[in-house]
Amino acid sequence: MTDIAHPTPELYGHQLGQLLPHGAAWPSEPGSTLEALLNGLGRGLADAHGRTLDLREEADPFRSVELLPDWERVAGLPDPCTGQAETVAERQARLVARLAGRGGQSRAFFIATAGALGYAITLEEHRPFHCLSACEDGLDPDPWRFVWIIRAPEETIRVLTSEGGCSEPLRSWGNQALECAIRRAAPAHTTPYFAYGD
Repeated sequence: MTDIAHPTPELYGHQLGQLLPHGAAWPSEPGSTLEALLNGLGRGLADAHGRTLDLREEADPFRSVELLPDWERVAGLPDPCTGQAETVAERQARLVARLAGRGGQSRAFFIATAGALGYAITLEEHRPFHCLSACEDGLDPDPWRFVWIIRAPEETIRVLTSEGGCSEPLRSWGNQALECAIRRAAPAHTTPYFAYGD
């Protein structure tokens, strides 16, 4: 799409002058009072036209700046999993990723989701024991068939300090962004379990 130049008040003033009847009561020479009036009226029309052209840019979420908060509200951003982005470019990139993102339930999808957050993970799934299972396979109880383990190499451990509240745990671990993103995308009947380190 080619860029359209923003129209000037003089251009709209000239167009308004073309709509007037001809005659001595309507002086059209440059510098006349009527020309100044038409240019003044043209300023409002040029501003409205310019804002319409700006709206074309704002309709693209990757280029939106003025309407970016509205785009984010519609897309459910800022995301509680990843928090608030620092720059406009980061906000635009997260918005486009949210709008263009496709879900999935495959191992590759969850590994890619973690990879986008900077984590290299492996997945382990539990399968119920059956007649074709190997003798050394575990006798997993039935609920474990819906549990899958996400192994991540990095662990974030938080220890309660004197500034902590009375209801906070003495020690907690995990990674909020990774766990939130995986839990949000996990199939509803499954339970993701996170294991960090070796």
